[in-house]
Amino acid sequence: MKIYTKTGDKGETSLIYGTRVPKNHPRVEAYGTLDEANAAIGTAVGLMTVENAPFRQSLQRVQTLLFHAGAELATPPDKEVQWKLEAKHTASLEMEVDRWTEELPPLKQFILPGGCPSSAALHQARTIVRRAERLIVALAEGDGSNEVLRFINRLSDYLFVAARYANLLHGAEEILLVPDI
Repeated sequence: MKIYTKTGDKGETSLIYGTRVPKNHPRVEAYGTLDEANAAIGTAVGLMTVENAPFRQSLQRVQTLLFHAGAELATPPDKEVQWKLEAKHTASLEMEVDRWTEELPPLKQFILPGGCPSSAALHQARTIVRRAERLIVALAEGDGSNEVLRFINRLSDYLFVAARYANLLHGAEEILLVPDI
């Protein structure tokens, strides 16, 4: 199979089921931004220097679910979605957040993104997910991707706590916000 198709050489791409749209179409912007977040999570996994299989598996499961969310966004509203996010996927994020939070020191002030390289990449993924969320909200106003929106909203919380958890696993200190007085 060839990687290049030349079908996008004039600035268009295909949604699932073949509908052609400009590459700057809101759907393409939204699922492209999820792809960017997925790559940032992959970077975080690659930067992990501490072997923690459950944490790594959780992050990789999220990467798979981001493909599902992207597929849902790449499907025209009048077509059937092949891979669909469900409430159980959002609930699984909440369970991980709760489990990791129990192991983390309580947050008493704002923290800056950073710490170990894996944590920094997870913070970056979180900000990319927030951008994707804004794009999805604009789409949802037209056709409603409610579970995708709930999942993506919860994912930014998950990534914040995952970044903190990565610092804990790597023995890295969180960087506390010190107000410039």
